Amino acid sequence: MGILNVTPDSFSDGGRYLQVDDALRRVEELLGEGAVLIDVGGESSRPRGAAYGAGAEAVSAQEEIRRVQPVIKAIVGRFPEALVSIDTYKPDVVRAALEAGAHLVNDVTGLRYHAETGTLAAEAGAPLIVMHALGRPGDMPHEHRYADVVEEVGTALRQSVRVAEEAGVRHIVTDPGFGFGKTPAENLQLINHVDTFVALGRPVLVGISRKRTIGVVLGQPGAPVPVEARLYGTLGATAVAVLRGASLVRTHDVRPTVEMVRVLAASIFDFEGQH
Repeated sequence: MGILNVTPDSFSDGGRYLQVDDALRRVEELLGEGAVLIDVGGESSRPRGAAYGAGAEAVSAQEEIRRVQPVIKAIVGRFPEALVSIDTYKPDVVRAALEAGAHLVNDVTGLRYHAETGTLAAEAGAPLIVMHALGRPGDMPHEHRYADVVEEVGTALRQSVRVAEEAGVRHIVTDPGFGFGKTPAENLQLINHVDTFVALGRPVLVGISRKRTIGVVLGQPGAPVPVEARLYGTLGATAVAVLRGASLVRTHDVRPTVEMVRVLAASIFDFEGQH
């Protein structure tokens, strides 16, 4: 899943793809590098806290629609082979994105605020990704005290899956929410226990790309390495997640991720696909 943020304030690539032509050029690059899904977001979910400051600014549903709808229409028209997901939790944005041709819905709040998002996905026959997080995007606490982060995230994801099922969604993907309201140590626990979330019976997506935890691990105390120096650390954590059973990887760096996964697969399976 290649990331396309049409936002001015995303932590890694905010402001680069606000214009439709720029977004299309980026989509062409992502698809050429091996992306199958393009995840379009019109509101940053950067959390508040010491590491990120005040967090991303909340935007209205109308503004979010203004940002994403023309981009989704253009992607679907120019690249019919691409699958497009809309990264939002707001029903009005979901409706507009699906009308524009989006194929999937990616709700970073896991339907905690709007069960209607699940209903809209179900009516469109669209798969739904439910992510674990605390609070609303832009107001998500950077860290929260967990007694057992793996158990608590698993419990929350089971609840999100139930809400989605009750709404009639057939195809549900879970996302443990790496980097949302967890400490670096807790984020790494989630990666090492992806198999626990796979056991819920739904495909698992991981979004590790360029996150602060990678910078913390690679940096010095109080000085994470910058975003542009986090590729190799991201690939290492991604490899662990895939080996633990993750089915989807959301990333800014598609080509390196695809090449890593191909070699990982070749190391486990022979070229005829036999173990």
